[in-house]
Amino acid sequence: MQSRVKWVEGMTFLGQSNSGHCIVMDGNSGEKAPSPMEMVLMAAGGCSSVDVVDGLKSAGQKITACEALISSVRREQAPRIFISANLHFVVTGHDLDEGVVAKTVADSLQKYCSVCLMLGEGVEMTHSYEVVKA
Repeated sequence: MQSRVKWVEGMTFLGQSNSGHCIVMDGNSGEKAPSPMEMVLMAAGGCSSVDVVDGLKSAGQKITACEALISSVRREQAPRIFISANLHFVVTGHDLDEGVVAKTVADSLQKYCSVCLMLGEGVEMTHSYEVVKA
């Protein structure tokens, strides 16, 4: 897998994925677009959400919505790396088995999500969830 990032102007950069999709990033703390660090959080939420939705569907759960709310703490001094992050999943559906949801969310963070597993090498990664009846 490859990607490229091109400087546009000021602190604005254009990232291009291997599949040809582009995204703007802003090095000024998200003034014009997401910052690279915000993109890292969105990547963790997106990757883990894929696992959760796929896992729940595979388990025969009648899921109608899934939202990942990601909160994090960064170091105050440079490099301002993440020191902790929590992925909170709000899973909505019909007759959802809370045990299956709990296991699927945990498995994503601990076994399957490539982004979370990479971050977990240096970041305290936690998860939580809530089940909402549709």
